[in-house]
Amino acid sequence: MLPEHKQVLVVDDEANLRKVLVAQLSRDGYEVHSVEDGEAAREFLGEHHIDLVITDLRMPRVDGMELLRWALDDDPERPVVMITAHGTVDTAVEALKLGAFDYITKPFDKDELRRIVAKALKTRDLAGAEFALPVAPQTSGGPPGRFRIIGQSPQIQEVYAVIEKVADTPTSVLITGESGTGKELVARALHESSSRKDKPFIRLNCAAIPKDLMEAELFGYERGAFTGAVSSKPGKFELAHGGTLFLDEIGEIPVEMQVKLLRALQESEFERVGGIKTISVDVRLVTATNRDLKDMIGKGQFREDLFYRLNVVPIHLPALRERVSDIPLLVEHFLVKFNERLRKKIEGSTADSIAKLVSYPWPGNIRELENVIERAVLFCDDTRLGVRDLTPEVRGDGRVSATPIPGTVAATSSEPSGSTSTVEGGLREQVRAAMARLERDLIVRALQQTNSNVTRAARLLKISRKGLQLKMKELGLREQT
Repeated sequence: MLPEHKQVLVVDDEANLRKVLVAQLSRDGYEVHSVEDGEAAREFLGEHHIDLVITDLRMPRVDGMELLRWALDDDPERPVVMITAHGTVDTAVEALKLGAFDYITKPFDKDELRRIVAKALKTRDLAGAEFALPVAPQTSGGPPGRFRIIGQSPQIQEVYAVIEKVADTPTSVLITGESGTGKELVARALHESSSRKDKPFIRLNCAAIPKDLMEAELFGYERGAFTGAVSSKPGKFELAHGGTLFLDEIGEIPVEMQVKLLRALQESEFERVGGIKTISVDVRLVTATNRDLKDMIGKGQFREDLFYRLNVVPIHLPALRERVSDIPLLVEHFLVKFNERLRKKIEGSTADSIAKLVSYPWPGNIRELENVIERAVLFCDDTRLGVRDLTPEVRGDGRVSATPIPGTVAATSSEPSGSTSTVEGGLREQVRAAMARLERDLIVRALQQTNSNVTRAARLLKISRKGLQLKMKELGLREQT
């Protein structure tokens, strides 16, 4: 199956190699662009959408390592593949530890190139579906969260508490939650809050790896171990030595590979594919899944002993619909982000639009919210986002959502016609309860930022001092004197 117009940028100072790579990738169905060095690449990436960067290590002006650091800072989810000669393989391995997706050696094997590019782009697509929580903006009142994560709801506060407790330990952590709830950023928070923070953070999305290549990805391989293995290459365990290995979508690992993974975890050693030398490593393992592993155990799809080895400390991430009081904070963040990207000057959102956002069930979680706000910013012609700027699904437009809000019962064709009012009544109650939680959280945040100064907090919330006092009394918030 041909790629759907994926954009690839080739960066190399050798004109002939650029031509070969462009020709090969174009035949495979990609939209390919090329530039001669890292400086030109930075300019090109600043003006165009690119899904994958393939860059040489050694180039004039800006070399591959410097370009890698810049590219990862610009878009951490965009994979970068390094091109290296045999004499610079060690440097390529260091690039992998810094965050490069993979590397190919000159002269490259066409099948290996094709495999690496396909795997990198699939990983990119999966990262888009599994969106990490956005980084909290630094404001004078302090970031609305911890560990660079946005959120102040009780559910997210519980996540913060677990991260703080277990981050600087060697204990395995299993992160669960729906797609789009931010599992990878929690894994990064565990790494960055530990004594391993200066060592590699290596990630692997198991859903992006073909079953027959899973062992090679995890443990590496020796030259000639299989077709396309033109040189030896370390696996993710070796690359993560001294640091953290994050295995996303752990439920996708084949049962036959689970035995080898368990052995590597228990003994902290393994052999490369096609190798005989035993390699010892010191790795802290963090895994994540959106699947029910206990259900998979019952069906014989996941080993029980491996589950208990991974699930020493579980962290469950709530769906966005379960922490609606965080939605305004996330909307504020995305407004700042897309104002800058789309060159807009939208100051905020109307109360009606926030009410719609809070009442929507968000089956796609934060990724869906981000897409909705990006579209709203793009189409908004006012200074504040309104209901008309939201998508039809979020606005409602007279249709009942396919995913009911927790606590409500969706009407079906078999129900009597009178049940519709019951559904609508339940929905209204859910919205009222959500808005009450939202109001309380916003007031508490404003008071915290103003050291409990009611006058300043009222000004921050854009309401009168008397109105704020009445709302505080209604919500049971005491005014400090």
